[in-house]
Amino acid sequence: MTDMSGAQPPAPAAAKLRPASLTELFLSLTWIALQGFGGVLAIVQREMVERRKWLTPEEFVEDWAVAQIMPGPNVVNLSLMIGDRWFGLRGALVAVTAMLAVPLLVVLLLALAYAHIGSNPHVASALRGMGAVAAGLITATGLKLMGALGRHPLGGALLAAFGIATFIGIAVLRWPLAWVLLGLGGLSCVITWCRIEVRA
Repeated sequence: MTDMSGAQPPAPAAAKLRPASLTELFLSLTWIALQGFGGVLAIVQREMVERRKWLTPEEFVEDWAVAQIMPGPNVVNLSLMIGDRWFGLRGALVAVTAMLAVPLLVVLLLALAYAHIGSNPHVASALRGMGAVAAGLITATGLKLMGALGRHPLGGALLAAFGIATFIGIAVLRWPLAWVLLGLGGLSCVITWCRIEVRA
């Protein structure tokens, strides 16, 4: 349907949901944690954005960036932020517990099993294969989330430049991650802030 000028009305924004209760938050995050063998980013993105719709793609990219620069596991940081956003301090505590409690028991059991069969060459080969799958999951998720950067104030060219510079710094030059985060991350934040101020 069009207005009198013939222009198409803007498409409605995708509906965003929220956890109905602390119990749902706990069970959902525990399920995410139990799926996160190696490629946790892909699991978190699919569950929180596509399946449960707790976050939009843009919110996920922004929150994940914040979670990465905070100390501790990225997915735990993200879960803590989501729990706090919906339920305050109680939600944050429930989220952290959900991400750590049951998975800790599973890891302990797996560690006991690995102590007995870890020297088996077939087990070692299987684990190397799983590493390749995890790398593929992370790459696929990164490509899927690129669309969420379309409206970023930096623009496509600068975003690509920062991405390439980050890859070169970490993978080629072997710079410490902290230097890359403080240097390139800080620079990108400053440029983004300046562009937002100019637009305002």
